[in-house]
Amino acid sequence: MIPQRLFRVAEFLQPADGEPIRSVITESADAAVVAWYVKPGQRISAHVHPDGQDTWTILSGCGEYGIDARGASIAIAEGDVLVAHRGQVHGVRNTGQEPLVFVSVVSPAASGFEPV
Repeated sequence: MIPQRLFRVAEFLQPADGEPIRSVITESADAAVVAWYVKPGQRISAHVHPDGQDTWTILSGCGEYGIDARGASIAIAEGDVLVAHRGQVHGVRNTGQEPLVFVSVVSPAASGFEPV
């Protein structure tokens, strides 16, 4: 059996009024690929993956990407790619008027998750 290789991000987006929902597109031992839909004003709290890397590709929207535990951040927008290497703090707040939509690739999938 050949594993699926093509996925449509729009099929995985799950807008929510509370916390943004982590929608797994596909997962293997090598990586977890996740779609995120973050409404204006919503946030994904700062965290680290102690045993791997988290790479985000911003598909639409804008926000402030947290880069350390003190709350420092950088502006992000459609077309940006962000890399949080092993143990680097990251999170995001949608500061725009439109949804912030991005795909996250955590590699390896068992990278762990620790809130900051």
